Amino acid sequence: MATLTVRNLDDDVVRRLRIRAAEHGRSAEAEHREILRLALVGDDDQQAERQRVAERLAEFRRRTGRRGSPSAAQLLHEARAERMKTLAGPDRGD
Repeated sequence: MATLTVRNLDDDVVRRLRIRAAEHGRSAEAEHREILRLALVGDDDQQAERQRVAERLAEFRRRTGRRGSPSAAQLLHEARAERMKTLAGPDRGD
């Protein structure tokens, strides 16, 4: 295993690291290792969830990729028109 030395950390950062370590019941050094591991390697559950989300997004793109989608402006226009019909009530033929 390698050793990592980090110099010139703000006092506030060091204080927060110590507090976080105490909250997790770890030494400051163990907390630093865990933070680095999570940031660089990630949590297995997180990685699995990211993979599931990526697969669902890819499937959605495959299903909808060939269709033209209305623009946001068109959707807004349609929503406003529908709302106006609702507010105006039924057409009485006047």
